[in-house]
Amino acid sequence: MKTFNLPDLGEGLQEAELVAWEVKEGQDVETGQPLVSVETDKAVVEIPSPETGRIAKLFAAPGDIVKVGAALVSFDLPDVATRGQGVVGSVSAEAPKAAAPVSAPDGVKASPAVRALARRLGVELASLTGSGPNGAINSADVEAAARPQAAATPVADGGTPLRGVRRAMAKRMAQTHSEVVPVTVVEDADIHAWDKDQDPTIRLARAIQAAAKAEPALNAWYNSAAETVTRHNHIHLGMAVDTDDGLFVPVLHSLGTRDDKDLRRGLEAMKAAIRKRSIPPEDLRGATITLSNFGMIAGRFASPVVVAPQVAIVSAGRIRDAVVPTPGGPQIHRIMPLSLTFDHRVVTGGEAARFLKVLVESLSRSRL
Repeated sequence: MKTFNLPDLGEGLQEAELVAWEVKEGQDVETGQPLVSVETDKAVVEIPSPETGRIAKLFAAPGDIVKVGAALVSFDLPDVATRGQGVVGSVSAEAPKAAAPVSAPDGVKASPAVRALARRLGVELASLTGSGPNGAINSADVEAAARPQAAATPVADGGTPLRGVRRAMAKRMAQTHSEVVPVTVVEDADIHAWDKDQDPTIRLARAIQAAAKAEPALNAWYNSAAETVTRHNHIHLGMAVDTDDGLFVPVLHSLGTRDDKDLRRGLEAMKAAIRKRSIPPEDLRGATITLSNFGMIAGRFASPVVVAPQVAIVSAGRIRDAVVPTPGGPQIHRIMPLSLTFDHRVVTGGEAARFLKVLVESLSRSRL
């Protein structure tokens, strides 16, 4: 008998919610056959069977929160001499081999993981119009259909239990609040000189790149357990993205090696993947500093949350018109308010002020 534990899903998470089993106790399975669907804070993930054999025991039920490394399932394995020689062929021949959307007898195109999610949320797939390739239904379609139902499903104390993205966000924010020592400084950037075709998000990314080069103390990670600081020569920029499901922070990797068009293409591709809940784990890891462009919605200044091991986050408020003094008299200029929150355990006020100064100066130019 061999036990299979929940593996590290590559997102830096310590647990996942079990959505649905694709197998049952006593069933014969093959290596690679869909085994179980779990939901992380970012996506529904289908885990394939690592073994060919018979399911001896399932250690968790749908809805359970399973820790990484905890037992998921145990297998009764065939003798080595008979493995791969058709011992379970009669059963596994009918099993799906991948998570790709397939048309079932009901005529619905959806992967096993999406079907499992629909069962858990009580959504009738046949009633949905798929937004995926060739009309396939994806997890985002299911979650959108389930959202009104979820809002009307209270628990005993009158609230609704947090799941998925929002549950992970709550835990991460609580952990950060108990650890980081945040300080926020603010300033306005006069962007009157910008050409009309400027992309505010890309300009902010480039300004952060310039500021980090001038003051590298804020493009860093702090390991509080070891009390060590790692300053990075590269910039992997986390981009806070607001969704109905909660906050996602995809990462624009290696700013210094990419042109503006490539950065915009990369950002749009990640946003599309987030909407479908299919963003690759590698696009959610490794941020060295983060940008929150909340001003696209509303607000002027903020005190955004620094998520360890990062030590700084930049946020941009809503661009406004303001009267400013000039040598020729008062004029109306476009102003972008900026907030910089830093971890005062490892970043000094002087370092933060120098970073913010270069950030403002970079944004005040007509072009980079």
